[in-house]
Amino acid sequence: MDKNDYLKLFLIATVLALAYGIWYSYSVFLVAFDETFNWSRSTLAAGFSIFALVHGITNPVSSALCDRINSGILVVAGGFCISISLLMVSFIRTPFDLFLFFGVFTAISVSMCGWGPSLVQVQRSFKDNLGFAIGFVSSGIGVGMVLAVPLIQLCIDTFGWRNCFRILSVVTFIIIIPIGLFLTKNFVAGLSSQSLNYKNPKTSSLNLSQAFKTGQFWLLVSLYFFGSMGAQTLHVHQVVYLVEKGISPIVGASVVSVVGLSSIFGKLVGGYLSDKVEREKVFIAGNIILICGIFVLYFAGENASVPLAFIFAICLGIGYSSTAAIAPAIISDHFGGKHFGKILGIGLFGGASGAAIGPFVAGELFDSFGNYKLAFIFAVASILIALLCCTLVRLNKYK
Repeated sequence: MDKNDYLKLFLIATVLALAYGIWYSYSVFLVAFDETFNWSRSTLAAGFSIFALVHGITNPVSSALCDRINSGILVVAGGFCISISLLMVSFIRTPFDLFLFFGVFTAISVSMCGWGPSLVQVQRSFKDNLGFAIGFVSSGIGVGMVLAVPLIQLCIDTFGWRNCFRILSVVTFIIIIPIGLFLTKNFVAGLSSQSLNYKNPKTSSLNLSQAFKTGQFWLLVSLYFFGSMGAQTLHVHQVVYLVEKGISPIVGASVVSVVGLSSIFGKLVGGYLSDKVEREKVFIAGNIILICGIFVLYFAGENASVPLAFIFAICLGIGYSSTAAIAPAIISDHFGGKHFGKILGIGLFGGASGAAIGPFVAGELFDSFGNYKLAFIFAVASILIALLCCTLVRLNKYK
């Protein structure tokens, strides 16, 4: 890869850092909403669940559009829409306002300039280093956690959460739109099939309807669904769990930053390793680490232990990056032809559906039982199912 390739990857990573910094900062906004409105935990979690679900529903559309139009145009439009929607969030008064302005409008905006269009553009541009390239751009999401989340917490403490959303509105406008214009001018035309060597020629040329008829497709969607369900349950509830157990909000926000920092390492190293060894093995190893992290989180809360909280953050950062960075490359290995955008979009919808259901179910379990024990068991079970699906994907590709 030359300097222009790295510049393109850097700019895509910057957009993802901002867009998904908003996603992962919901855990600190949740605490602020709780203090302001005193809504139930399931209602607060529903705000994120609707966001994740709408984001997932629009992913197939935005990814499919990238098979037809310049994806840089979507980034420009997404940057403009994120700015407007965040401004609208700053005026919310009721749960319906939260669900509409954050859960629907912001989610659609993030989808337009987020993960789907970025993956399609990277998949078209990089042949021999796809795992590393995906890991590089997805590490931008980790940067968003490292920088955006604690800065947002500081902004909330200093100016209040309403003004914080207004500041974010301005920042996204002045950064994402110019990057989108650059990507529009440097868009790689042509189909995915012209730029990749396929690891599974039997399925790489399939269109979406043909892929629906294969077991591998549904295993990959299930892998995404259950992996995201477990990981996003932890992302949404980690801060409020630790704060309720006696750890300060700023330390809780710092935990999210460590998750992001660890995820940068996990995505870069995991992406590199996935180009050298079987991607499925890297995915399985990462999710085993994630399961270990859940147990560490439980004991961190029970003992109000800051060191254990940061150990959990490292496990979550490394572990969840397996689903975030490796799963798209696995899909490309099996369905990387000219219909990759459409097929990827369905996979991302599976992941977003899991991300929507997991935090909401965890919130319901907390409201029903007054603690997070069953929610953590639920997260472990979800990740175990994802591991099973990945194992079957690996075994089936040799048949």
